[in-house]
Amino acid sequence: MGYRLSKLYTRTGDKGDTGLANGERIAKNHPRVAAMGDVDELNCQVGLLITELTDYRVHPLLALLTPIQHRLFDLGGELAVPGHDMIDAADVAQLEQAIDELNADLEPLTNFILPGGSKAIAQAHMARSVCRRAERQYISLAQQVEVNQQALIYLNRLSDLLFVLARTIARLEETPEVLWAPKPKPAA
Repeated sequence: MGYRLSKLYTRTGDKGDTGLANGERIAKNHPRVAAMGDVDELNCQVGLLITELTDYRVHPLLALLTPIQHRLFDLGGELAVPGHDMIDAADVAQLEQAIDELNADLEPLTNFILPGGSKAIAQAHMARSVCRRAERQYISLAQQVEVNQQALIYLNRLSDLLFVLARTIARLEETPEVLWAPKPKPAA
């Protein structure tokens, strides 16, 4: 069945470094490890979003999110094995297609939207925010080493999709979106 971890602690990282899948050891605060951590956190946030999609009206979104979790795990693996690209243009195209299909059913934006309205909507925005951080960290890594450009594009499109998902959840749940109310200008 493949490699299994039989012991969870190895003590090999007690001095602040960690091993990549290719055997290389790097500092735990290296941009590669930070990117791996942000992608892992993003995957957790998407998992939480999936658990919030309990309303039957939003169940069709599960079929979209579950494969995304698998691609994020692939991206984490890609980061753990330098030079091994797993995310490709077809993965990006799938996100773009989903964005276009979901966005076609939404009203045009006329104001900024705040995270909220329901737990599922807020969780979609939380995942979007973590995705933007993962993208920034991936860019930091790309400034030091060669990375898969399709993975960078994937993260960028995924954050867009998560925004559209938040709006779609609001539409399907029939929950009003929380619109930004700018601070009133003081009277002159």
